[in-house]
Amino acid sequence: MRQLHAFALEPLTADFPFARTLIVLRSERTVKKTGITTTESRYYLSSAPPEQYRPEQWLELIRGHWGGVEIRNHWRRDVLMGEDGSRSRHANLLANLALIRSALLHVLADSLEEQSSPALRERLHSRPGHCLTLITSA
Repeated sequence: MRQLHAFALEPLTADFPFARTLIVLRSERTVKKTGITTTESRYYLSSAPPEQYRPEQWLELIRGHWGGVEIRNHWRRDVLMGEDGSRSRHANLLANLALIRSALLHVLADSLEEQSSPALRERLHSRPGHCLTLITSA
């Protein structure tokens, strides 16, 4: 069961200058093995006024946003750069590697549009000198 409510919001009360709507999405989930049901609330801010969309449209926007994040960001980080395969638990190391990955994705953004991500990875895989040139020329 999902319930969605959109409330008008005074921008500065949320400390986000362009926020006009607070969307509250409540979802119910039942674990099949245990039969335990939990309710979770998720909150979203939008610059659109609450009456601009119907509840179904708000849900589509939320799903579209998170689907795009998964494709544009997480997939590239995990599949292209193996981010989830890291065995380290050192917070500083993981943060530094994440910064390097972000820089690489930014530098490669033009190349990613020209060819598929796997093809680009294959092309750069055995050319560390070329990779370093790409990073330092940005």
